[in-house]
Amino acid sequence: MRTLLQRVAEASVKVDGQIIGETGPGLLILICAMKGDTEAQADKLAAKIAKLRIFQDDAGKMNKSVRDIAGSALVVSQFTLAADTRSGTRPGFSTAAPPDEGRALYDYFAKAIADQGIPTQTGEFGADMKVSLINDGPVTIWMDTEA
Repeated sequence: MRTLLQRVAEASVKVDGQIIGETGPGLLILICAMKGDTEAQADKLAAKIAKLRIFQDDAGKMNKSVRDIAGSALVVSQFTLAADTRSGTRPGFSTAAPPDEGRALYDYFAKAIADQGIPTQTGEFGADMKVSLINDGPVTIWMDTEA
């Protein structure tokens, strides 16, 4: 699985002009299931993200996790994280999981984040979404279960 984490002051996702998910201080998690990914990988990734110390402590050091700050998460599917840009000028997405598998792993991952004790909202898999955020820091971290 590939994910792009953004530490946010706030974030929201709209479909057809309506907000369907949002978070206050916490994480915007853009996630892509890749071919061959498993629920075990989703569990491991969710556990790591829940413990990742990327929030500031009282001394201004990144020493706290999203759980430590009682933050929340907005999980948004983004198959374009599978982009292969090695040749040509149009990215290929053949390494992304097929839609049915991708949807199942996306839903599973969002539940795995919530199961870590993090209040979680989501976007809508496969929809044309408009994501708004205020990146805090900015802090943006790329994670890949295969890397």
